[in-house]
Amino acid sequence: MTLIYVLGLLAVLVPVVLTPVAATRWAPVVRDGRAAHRLRVAVAGLTDAFGRTGAALVVLLAGCAAVVAICWPLGEALARLEPHVDHPVFDYVHARRVDTWAELNSFYTALGDRYPLKWVTGVATVVFVVLWRRRRWWVPLVVLPLQFIVEQYVQAILATMVDRGHPPTDLGTYPSGGCARIMMTFGTIAVLAMVTWRLPRGVRVALVTLVVTLVSLEGYTRIYAEKHWLTDVLGGWIFAALLFAVTALAVLVAEGRIRPPAPSGVTTPATREPVPTAT
Repeated sequence: MTLIYVLGLLAVLVPVVLTPVAATRWAPVVRDGRAAHRLRVAVAGLTDAFGRTGAALVVLLAGCAAVVAICWPLGEALARLEPHVDHPVFDYVHARRVDTWAELNSFYTALGDRYPLKWVTGVATVVFVVLWRRRRWWVPLVVLPLQFIVEQYVQAILATMVDRGHPPTDLGTYPSGGCARIMMTFGTIAVLAMVTWRLPRGVRVALVTLVVTLVSLEGYTRIYAEKHWLTDVLGGWIFAALLFAVTALAVLVAEGRIRPPAPSGVTTPATREPVPTAT
């Protein structure tokens, strides 16, 4: 039982420690890399062709298709681990369940259900529409409900394509929707907050860390509450990260926050040294 408590502690400590490191050290490297430059070039071309709103829609649709293309074979691979990984983990947790700890996990894991997140989405939509009343107020009005709908249907597509079944105690299947819903809802709220206010870098990192920690803890509670196989949660974390990245990019494109690529320097032709003439 001690191992289960330790894993619960790690579900909090690991994202709290690693997320700031990733945000301060790894993210700048990715931002300045070749892939990011190509992305800025593509976004600039889409924006020129379709405008910011049209480009954001193209990014969202293409990104969702890419998420499905990645997570479908991932789900098929994870499903093959079910007899060797999921069943032993499930049996280990089931044999060591403690009522008080189970109640705490069941209380927290409900945060990832659709009903409470509908309220969170609705309240956040009203708040940001009011805050954006003197700017493009319709952006949060569209983005916040849309993130909820996108997660639901992309997850349903993957669940149908993989069709791996569920634990004997619940109907949860691949990928873990609770993890994805928390990432999408609170992550989108965090992105809108960063766009709304000029937050210091430390505050932005803290917001990202909080969201990642909520998602990590949701995955742990989904396993202990016996709602998902372990590999459902692992796939749910990857699915959540990819789908949120697509959604965040679409929001930034719609707001014109993607920095266009710097124009290549103009090189002047080399000048030849004058040839000395004999006198």
